[in-house]
Amino acid sequence: MISILTSRDAVKLVKSNDVLFVGGNGGMGSPEALLAALGQRFLGSGKPRGITLAHVTGIGAVTEKGLCHLAQDGLVGCVIGGNFGLQLPFMELIRNNRLRAYNFPQGVISQMTRALASGQPGVITHVGLDTYVDPRLEGGKMNDATKDDLIEVVGMAGQDWLFYRMPRPNVAFIRGTTADEDGYVSMEHEASTREDLSIAQAVKSNGGIVICQVKRLARRGTLHPQLVKIPGYLIDHFVIDPDQMQTYATSYDPSRSGETKVPLTDISPDPFSLKRIIARRAAMELRPGDVVNLGVGISAMISNVAAEEGFSDDVTLTVESGVIGGIPGYGREFGSAVNPRVIVDQPYQFDFYDGGGLDCAFVSFAEVDGEGNVNVTRFGNRADGAGGFINITQNTKRVVFSGLFTGGKSDILVEDGKLHIRTDGNFDKFVGSVGQISFSARRAVKKGMKVIYVTERAVFELSEAGLTLIEIAPGVRLREDVIGRMGFEPIIRDTPKPMDLRLFAVERMGLNGNCSNLAERR
Repeated sequence: MISILTSRDAVKLVKSNDVLFVGGNGGMGSPEALLAALGQRFLGSGKPRGITLAHVTGIGAVTEKGLCHLAQDGLVGCVIGGNFGLQLPFMELIRNNRLRAYNFPQGVISQMTRALASGQPGVITHVGLDTYVDPRLEGGKMNDATKDDLIEVVGMAGQDWLFYRMPRPNVAFIRGTTADEDGYVSMEHEASTREDLSIAQAVKSNGGIVICQVKRLARRGTLHPQLVKIPGYLIDHFVIDPDQMQTYATSYDPSRSGETKVPLTDISPDPFSLKRIIARRAAMELRPGDVVNLGVGISAMISNVAAEEGFSDDVTLTVESGVIGGIPGYGREFGSAVNPRVIVDQPYQFDFYDGGGLDCAFVSFAEVDGEGNVNVTRFGNRADGAGGFINITQNTKRVVFSGLFTGGKSDILVEDGKLHIRTDGNFDKFVGSVGQISFSARRAVKKGMKVIYVTERAVFELSEAGLTLIEIAPGVRLREDVIGRMGFEPIIRDTPKPMDLRLFAVERMGLNGNCSNLAERR
């Protein structure tokens, strides 16, 4: 029989200075009962202290839930993670040098779980070259308290590679849906399967303790073997949480785990807004047959555009979490999808991305400079980290960056099919020099990638000479509203074309059931 513990008793197994690997992805797969109990234990006893925390990507709901429970001074001595945008309390600890912090690309940490499981010393990859994780720049170190190098450049086969390493974990918190009496775990209610199997293998190979949170129990041998994702011999203890949510927004939606399919007519169009204008224009870069990644923020809204316009079946939308097909979610449901066609473990998704399998990627930007470099990882008081951004943008054939032209509070209206800028944002996003290189324009040009930058008032493309203005919104003044709000002079070879007038109307654009006519515009 399996060992079943309360969450309070389970977290007592975590000792000071342990290396704890936590499964989960954004708002999905979070072992919430365990994380909350560990946070409460530290508040009550001051133990454990100085643990090393590893996670593949952001687990939390910005200021609550997930790893936010562990963002307490003294509990974590070092963190190695893919993204911190959903864990603002950790950002504060990092900024104040209260712990050591490393940011690795999400795909690298995902693949690292397999390397650790098989006893390899780390991961060797091209991902991250010429960005801030390259040790010739910053080495993925997030603050001054972080001194040790965990990334190094190695030369093999006539070129440079990056070698990533991390401490071997000896405790794991993971999650599933159902455990049978022998401890075999299925994930039939999960919206993603992540890398929980590899995390469990990595910890067991190191002689550690694996604790799995599940929703329910079943009789021995009653789980379908194709639904079982983790064998029982890899798990030491279980915590039962019948109330665990599928995502931080949804208790359980069977269309996100593949149990049912819902009609696309059930998906309402997003409200008309500047962000929707941007998502529409970005979607016009799609081509029939494209296999596409949708990132967070505005880019995630493209799936809703595709559903409304009726060309969802003409392309394959994917998310790095391992979801393929369907209509990807965003906000607290990012990483899941309504009506997915396939859900694979996350490392396999990144294998495909890193190998150049994507036709196009849609991602956001925080800063862009005249060379075309993009920063999404450190700006202002934020130190979000890369997530899957570097894996995705370095290896796709085409990339479309989407974002509002300026930042901060603004008053911009759409009237009579034109953009009216009454009060512009109070800080510029097109700057003389980005604060951190998350995307290297020089590397993209060298690889011959097609790169587009979409905003509500202008569209740019990357050329060998730098950022080139190609489209401008109706009602927008070129000098005052575009060039005057940039920290550099963009290249203008010809008179910029007007952005499609249909973008600025509330009603459906009418893309004729497919996107083939859109790419022909370019």
